[in-house]
Amino acid sequence: MYFLDSFHFTQLLQPQFYIEHGGLWLLLFVVFAETGLFVGFFLPGDSLLFVAGIYCNELVTTLLPIQNEYIQLLFLWVLISIAGIFGNTIGYWFGNRVGPTMYSWKDNLLFKKKYLLKAHDFYEKNGGGAIVIARFLPIIRTFAPIVAGIVQMDKKKFTFYNIVGSFTWVFSMLLAGHFLQKWILSQFGFDLKSHLEIIVLGIVFITTAPVLLKLFSKKKLK
Repeated sequence: MYFLDSFHFTQLLQPQFYIEHGGLWLLLFVVFAETGLFVGFFLPGDSLLFVAGIYCNELVTTLLPIQNEYIQLLFLWVLISIAGIFGNTIGYWFGNRVGPTMYSWKDNLLFKKKYLLKAHDFYEKNGGGAIVIARFLPIIRTFAPIVAGIVQMDKKKFTFYNIVGSFTWVFSMLLAGHFLQKWILSQFGFDLKSHLEIIVLGIVFITTAPVLLKLFSKKKLK
């Protein structure tokens, strides 16, 4: 009852909420949902992995008596990467199931077949890079595998870059959070756990800045 009374929907945007109330299992589910399900686009991704690196010890020791920090990080890296791979795989499967019928749709206000064909050409030329880069872009990483399935991207090619992208994304975010916390705490005695809101805002700004700059630059060119 206390949890329900104190709960507010804005907490769903805070990565520490999932770690404090669901631990590793909820973290894995959030990563799975955020990387391949339509409803998962609003969930925290980069910030959740960053905070998971900070809480690495707490997340692992609640399940296994592992005290070595490097083994803890390896354990988290593998498990979370697998969750991200499955998320993208489900997104690709959904897009692949729906995609073929879209080629027979008539053009309307919301759908233009030429854009679907352009997307297909884009993934044929840059599909691998697009899948990897999308991992680091909020919202885009949720829909990228779905679009890849819709445009019938080669399954083996998608699977390879899906695995590479997931392991790279999780590795960079997890280690960044863990070692930045460790360094700042030892050098300045400043505990990031007490200021996670600022950290999360910083991560959101850093990950969305490239997309916003590209959008604004296109508007200026027009």
